[in-house]
Amino acid sequence: MVKVCCDSTADLLNEVHGTNLYEQRGVTVLPLYVRIADKEYLDGVDITMRELLERCKEMNKLPQTAAPSVERLTNLFAEMTADGSELVFLTISSGFSSAYNNACLAAENFPNVYCVDSKNLSSGFGHVVLEACDLADAGMSGAEIKKVLDEDIIPKVEASFVLDRLDFMVKGGRCSTVAALGANLLQLHPGIEVKDGTMRVFKKYRGSWERCLKAYIKDKLEGRTDIRPHRAFITYTDTPDEIVQECVRIVKEFNYFDEVIPTTAGCTVACHCGPRTLGVLFIRK
Repeated sequence: MVKVCCDSTADLLNEVHGTNLYEQRGVTVLPLYVRIADKEYLDGVDITMRELLERCKEMNKLPQTAAPSVERLTNLFAEMTADGSELVFLTISSGFSSAYNNACLAAENFPNVYCVDSKNLSSGFGHVVLEACDLADAGMSGAEIKKVLDEDIIPKVEASFVLDRLDFMVKGGRCSTVAALGANLLQLHPGIEVKDGTMRVFKKYRGSWERCLKAYIKDKLEGRTDIRPHRAFITYTDTPDEIVQECVRIVKEFNYFDEVIPTTAGCTVACHCGPRTLGVLFIRK
């Protein structure tokens, strides 16, 4: 038997509408830690994304996040493989967190544990988790699953999103105050994409955020012939539901995907992107 486990940054749930793909697919989730002032929470367990953003606003400061320790991962691996099962453990990109490196250290004493660096974040990472579930259901071994993910799935995940505001990026040290002020004055909204396990700006959209989202979806989907049709995620932080549903409608109009699934970002992603961030994430052929 092969079990699938991941850290809490894969964003495979929707705290607004109650959807939980982790539970549906039997995936065990290891929450990351989120610390605000002197209080520590388990991501998605003790605090939700919307609660986190509200507390950030009240306290005017960015929380800290922490990857699981080697000791914590060692205990998890021992527990999940005690019955003789193999375990595929997936993490957020090693370019964003030490979770993968810590997992590899913990797995040194477990020959039946296979660690996978998603080289992505949010539901881009979530796509990799669900592919691992499909491969396990098909009867593949842990080693076979890791090989397919590393070679055939991870390089083809396309993850991107558009920010409404830059103050959270400023607080997190990923953007200068001057750049943020200029962007706000010019109504610029950066489009961010994940490439080779790191983030980069691929375009700066101008105008209202709602208008920018429509332009972004068109940029990412129009005229494509290389998209796998099975699934797309629309993942977002605290965003009015009517905007989310309009984006779902626009994506569906392209008739590329068998299903378009809205999910909400977890605390780890939200504390760097801030409210009103939205992305479309899918896999290429």
